[in-house]
Amino acid sequence: MAQRIVMPGLMEIGAGALDKVADLLALLSCRQPLIITDRVMLELGYVSRVEVALAAQGMEYDVFLDTEPEPTEASILPSVDKVVTGQFDCLIALGGGSAIDSAKAIGLLAQHGGRMRDYKVPHVVTEPILPVIAIPTTAGTGSEVTRVTIITDQNTDEKMLCMGPGLIPQAAIIDYELTLSVPARIAADTGIDALTHAIEAYVSGKSGPFSDQQALSAMQLIAPNLREAVNMPGNHQAKEKLMLGATLAGIAFSNASVALVHGMSRPIGAHFHVPHGLSNAMLLPAITEFSIPSNMKRYADCARAMTLVDQQVSDEEAVKHLMLELVQLNQDLAVPTMSAFGIEKAKYDELLDTMAEQALASGSPNNNPRIPTKDEVIELYKKVWS
Repeated sequence: MAQRIVMPGLMEIGAGALDKVADLLALLSCRQPLIITDRVMLELGYVSRVEVALAAQGMEYDVFLDTEPEPTEASILPSVDKVVTGQFDCLIALGGGSAIDSAKAIGLLAQHGGRMRDYKVPHVVTEPILPVIAIPTTAGTGSEVTRVTIITDQNTDEKMLCMGPGLIPQAAIIDYELTLSVPARIAADTGIDALTHAIEAYVSGKSGPFSDQQALSAMQLIAPNLREAVNMPGNHQAKEKLMLGATLAGIAFSNASVALVHGMSRPIGAHFHVPHGLSNAMLLPAITEFSIPSNMKRYADCARAMTLVDQQVSDEEAVKHLMLELVQLNQDLAVPTMSAFGIEKAKYDELLDTMAEQALASGSPNNNPRIPTKDEVIELYKKVWS
């Protein structure tokens, strides 16, 4: 089966890559960017580094500082207006996945109008958006290399999934030094998010030889370095490998799609405001256990890529080690259960039916090795409660 591959046309990778931002804009023939970011990036000094690089090349720019951690349509509309009324020819997205997702949505609405609901799945975004230069400051979401953005409808709490080649950033800057200041909780959640991307891309029904190689390489980089990157934030080697692994995982899942974990994760985030990476981490062990019987060979390959077992170990033994590792990883990185996170049990139970319907409607569960029924999704939600 043929697999169409899409990714940014330009990527600057490595320590100090942030300082190349003006050079990258020049290659794209862009001269007047709007920087999409938040006040944390301002306080950390990353915004000023971008400004210095742009000013040195005589480029005019402006800054939008009000992106939100879980972007809603309401949160992006002021910057859409700013782009429409200004003379900006590109967007620089500086921050975590939320800043990059926001920039993609801003670039889409500024060019083509309408509402985000008009572009959600099953619509395929082929419309070219205002060029986005993505600069991730966390190692996890992979948004800098994906054809995906997720924007919440603030009126219904629906996390609207928008996909298509039009949403791929024109360029990405992958500078692991920007992750050295990330708090441990965010580093853990985004790191497990990246591992989930790699695993789901590899077991997805839409996987192919190219995405498989990206996914396996991502697991090889992420799994042995995740704990150290979280617990020893000054470890440059671990941080660099985790950052590169997250980007490879992003390329993998953008081209092979995600599966049941992500399908079930989005409603949890929408209804209970659990950060996306954290809700993935909460779900990953139970969903993996549910799915293994339908493709044991692929999950065994994941265990080997994560260096949990060697090539001589049987598939049956390999998946046992995979399950032990996923459970232990959550314990080591203090991933809470839904109950421990503080979600109200009565409201959770009341929304089980709705969340199951929303998970299945997203389409992601159809890529899972074991495609669940609605009742099975509800039972899995019950299982991960505590």
